[in-house]
Amino acid sequence: MKKLYVCTTADLPPGGARRLDTSPAIALFNHNGDYYALADLCTHGSASMSEGYIEDDCTVECPVHTAHFCLKTGKALTQPATVDLATFETLVEGDAIYVFVPTGDR
Repeated sequence: MKKLYVCTTADLPPGGARRLDTSPAIALFNHNGDYYALADLCTHGSASMSEGYIEDDCTVECPVHTAHFCLKTGKALTQPATVDLATFETLVEGDAIYVFVPTGDR
């Protein structure tokens, strides 16, 4: 795993999201000061989760298919999605936000 700097906490306000052009692409979310990283591609179809809608119950709604996913676990909570999203560890050091991304090493 590689620790990837994303942005500062000021650059990602509560309710905000940012897409990371990694492989796979990752969506980083700020839910009330807690940061969560999920696979960016909806498991139901080709939609960017970073363009989704963050809900008060710590879920994100797909902007195309209206499926809901848990920000904490990536679990698919509603139809039409039935496959969970991958999650990635986040870290805040000072005001810097990092995401741990796969490197391809085994």
